[in-house]
Amino acid sequence: MVPIGSVPVTRCGGHSWLVLSIVIPGPRTGKASQPLARVIYHWSARFPWKAPTHTAVLGYCGGSAALAVRRSDMDLDLSGKTAIVTGGSRGIGKAVARQLALEGVEVAVVSRGQEALEATARELAQETGRRFFPIPVDTGDDQSVRAMTHQAATALGHLDILVNCAARPGGQGPVPKLSEITSELFWEDVNVKVMGYLRCAREVAPYMMQRGWGRIINISGLAARQSGSAIGSMRNVAVVAMTKNLADELGPHGINVTVVHPGTTRTEATAGVIANRARSQGLSPEEVEQRMAQANSVRRIVDARDIAYIVAFLASPKAVAINGDVIAAGGGVGHAIYY
Repeated sequence: MVPIGSVPVTRCGGHSWLVLSIVIPGPRTGKASQPLARVIYHWSARFPWKAPTHTAVLGYCGGSAALAVRRSDMDLDLSGKTAIVTGGSRGIGKAVARQLALEGVEVAVVSRGQEALEATARELAQETGRRFFPIPVDTGDDQSVRAMTHQAATALGHLDILVNCAARPGGQGPVPKLSEITSELFWEDVNVKVMGYLRCAREVAPYMMQRGWGRIINISGLAARQSGSAIGSMRNVAVVAMTKNLADELGPHGINVTVVHPGTTRTEATAGVIANRARSQGLSPEEVEQRMAQANSVRRIVDARDIAYIVAFLASPKAVAINGDVIAAGGGVGHAIYY
């Protein structure tokens, strides 16, 4: 297993620093030259941190400059942790892998397609400066999940975080009616999302128990709280039930297990979904998106990165008070009150 990408990272004073060495010709003065200014600009563009919450420090030695960027916003204490993100080659899984890496986590991105995995690992490594380990897996198969977990543990050294996100996305195609639901259709979906999540948790939990700490975050969906898709509702409700049971069993070992319910979420597939709806409904893509945005109270389509921020917090030591619970992340969907 060969990791993809790496940038020197160090910690000082409780903060995470990324260090970039830049060769600067000319006299050793305390002023940044024009080439250095351009590097700082591009560095900031590649790492989407808000300027007011980050400090750049320059040091000079023998014509070289070291640029250290300190994150002075909330530190999630994730530096040095490791994670497996299933369904990590695209969509919410990819966004989660990116955000965890930006928080200092080394990530094994896993899904079925080797080519897509390697492309994602290269892209995210270049963007974040962290190492990514692309590992193919079929979460619908016991042996495949067992082999993936062993490979990830060997590559990463230990396992701290599991994000279950490998499932057929909902809302991107027609929902089968009762007469169209077959045993094969049902079990194919449930075997990957419910049993697949359970398989991954079952294999990863012993590694977490050895260290006395861990986080398992299951990406489910708001179909658990509304009708409209029989299979979608059943599988998502099952994920919630599984999560609470695992949380009660694993909590005494320092392992928190939680659920995130996304609603309609913008991913790489969204543009195609909007275009298809626009053609079928005789509307412009802008009109379709506006209608989709009316489904929640913030009146915009939630982005995959918005879900990733929530997952990163739940994966951190800061989230110890949340265990066995559900976080709805659809921007305020529906009018029901949950208490």
